[in-house]
Amino acid sequence: MLNFKTMKYSKYLLIFFLIFSLQSCSDFLEQEPGTQTSIDELLQDKKGVLQALTGVYTELEADVRGERFAVYADLQGGNIKFSPTSSGSNRGQISPPANVQHAYAFDDLALTSNFKMFYDDSYDIINQANLILEYTPSLKDATDVEKNQIKAEALTIRAYAHFLLSLVYSQDYKYTPDASHPGIVYSTASIKAGLQYPSRKTVAETYTLIINDLETAIENYSSKSLLPGQDYSVFNRNNTKALLARVYLQKGDWINAYQLANEVITTSGVILSGSADYVAQWTQPNLPVSEVLLEFSVPSDSEGVVSSSMSQVFGYTSATSYQKYVASDDLVNLYENNDLRKHLFLTQPLQTVVNGVLAPVNYNFTKKFQDNAGYVAFRLSEMYLIRAEAALETNRADLAMADINTIRARANATLLTNTTNLKENILLERRKELCFEGHLFFDLVRNHKNVSRNDGCISSNCNLQYPSLKFVLPIPTFNTNLNPNLQQNDSY
Repeated sequence: MLNFKTMKYSKYLLIFFLIFSLQSCSDFLEQEPGTQTSIDELLQDKKGVLQALTGVYTELEADVRGERFAVYADLQGGNIKFSPTSSGSNRGQISPPANVQHAYAFDDLALTSNFKMFYDDSYDIINQANLILEYTPSLKDATDVEKNQIKAEALTIRAYAHFLLSLVYSQDYKYTPDASHPGIVYSTASIKAGLQYPSRKTVAETYTLIINDLETAIENYSSKSLLPGQDYSVFNRNNTKALLARVYLQKGDWINAYQLANEVITTSGVILSGSADYVAQWTQPNLPVSEVLLEFSVPSDSEGVVSSSMSQVFGYTSATSYQKYVASDDLVNLYENNDLRKHLFLTQPLQTVVNGVLAPVNYNFTKKFQDNAGYVAFRLSEMYLIRAEAALETNRADLAMADINTIRARANATLLTNTTNLKENILLERRKELCFEGHLFFDLVRNHKNVSRNDGCISSNCNLQYPSLKFVLPIPTFNTNLNPNLQQNDSY
């Protein structure tokens, strides 16, 4: 596990990086002459660049593990509902948390967007990655292999951040026949290179740039990161291929999606967690499941004390100490009684206002993200599910059914015996296997399906038909005001 707190200059370095943030252009103009030398000094050698890379991972982990993005796909898709307030005058009442209130209702506001922090932080991460890419080639104390490894990780971080932004702020790839609808601003140079006001790329162009970055990264990886910690806590060749497989899945490029997922399954050296300890692995403290391909390390101090983790989103401690996000019955009721994954829910009675009176009502907390759980970005099960879907879409239904049955057999669920309705079974299996890992809403949208939220939905928009302008969030007004070439999403 990377110990971000022990890096002596990480916070100092990040302060300077923030000055160059795409969201802090006025600060950059005012402070650039006094800080430029500091950036040059800090990134003049391998030690400084590695400290910078550590800092980018720190911000990336916080960005995806933060409440907004961590719940977005499952909340919008219907896997999540809310727990009641635990104390005070509103005890037992249920309401959406302020950080997602408007997004949850598919009515976020550009001026006060719930996701402004996610938008800003994502482009700050991209800017930091670009700075590393600009300084690394000139390092005099690093070998070519070391410089290529740094470049590979920075390129992957840049592509990953852009990909997440495209999921949230751009309609799905096939929204228009040629993907000519607006994508996102794709930044390939730091703001240090000059203040610019770029336009949004099309979705087709956005995906081409993401894929190019990832393919270049894969070519440049060596066998080991220069950062301390476990291989699964940073980007490497295997989990970058997993990211690229997900990008191809989202694009609907089935041949490449199959190829990349298959490569990860057959060559990564990672194997599926077994049935015997599948539930136990999810509930063990401090360690990820054995099939993880990438789990960002949670922040901790020099003594290993964790300061924040996914349990701050999904955790349950006691009947008076718990978080706001629980599983909907829409999700829980999908599992067969003998499905091992049904044991990944912690059912607890909580005092809830029912017909004006407090009464105990059962709620299902996920066991996936208790204790010091990290953000699971990629694991091998997803690769089997991608390979299955890609096989089906390339007329190999038997191969697709075999992969789905591999996942079902591990879960002790009933095996498929024919390929009837196989597409729906694949999407159902994705929902059950990957719940709370950030997939459902994006799966619905890329398959042009409607949103249907039933149990626990307290929004005025529980159901939304595809296509909808509200399937993407508004770009924050601050950013569209700052950049006159930045086109706002329709309906906002």
